[in-house]
Amino acid sequence: MVLRHGPAPRSLPYDPGVTSPPPVSPSRAVYDATAEFYSRAVGTEVSAAFERPIDLAVLASFADLVAVGRDGVVIDVGCGTGRVAASLAARGLDVVGVDQSNAMLTVARDAHGRIPFVQGVLDALPHRDRSVIGVVCWYSIIHTPPDQLVGALAELARILDRGAPLLVAFQAGGGERVQRPDAYGTGLTLDGYRHSPEEVARQLAAADFDVHTRVLRGPELSHESAPQAFIVARRRP
Repeated sequence: MVLRHGPAPRSLPYDPGVTSPPPVSPSRAVYDATAEFYSRAVGTEVSAAFERPIDLAVLASFADLVAVGRDGVVIDVGCGTGRVAASLAARGLDVVGVDQSNAMLTVARDAHGRIPFVQGVLDALPHRDRSVIGVVCWYSIIHTPPDQLVGALAELARILDRGAPLLVAFQAGGGERVQRPDAYGTGLTLDGYRHSPEEVARQLAAADFDVHTRVLRGPELSHESAPQAFIVARRRP
């Protein structure tokens, strides 16, 4: 069942009703098991503990790009506890949060009752073609292997209206896998990937996007061990 909570946005970008639930991937299993711990550790709002001023400036710039002359819905893909969705909603945007983890969605709904949250996965989103005016993937591609990025970016291009912006944030590297055994004490292994910004930009161009902005900063926060990358692109007209 596609789940919603709170009042619907002005333009519903998906068809409410019965859908097939996403498969239980290793990352979904970890986040289902640790959602409450994650919400206590990371929170349900963007904060100085996890975002530097430049990160927030990129997010604000994305919101401004969406707001110029557009009316519709923005999707926060891989929304987790709803941190970024809430930040965008506070700027007056209609936001729908999407995550594969039902446990994370429960936390997000409890924290942000006026924002709709639905279950879905990055490469098979429950949204109609060209139905949304902006997409944020805030550290949502970090569990996607480099050779699967092309499919995920093509799916984002499918749901985005022409000329609409996309913001992708991720840990930067050379495409290497970072394996976390016993992730968060679950006994499960969680794979992450440090994507090459140049390769992400190349694949965005191949998926019918024009890259608008690239930002790369060094690891500054205590939990960071790699540079942090932010890319804003627009769906080609």
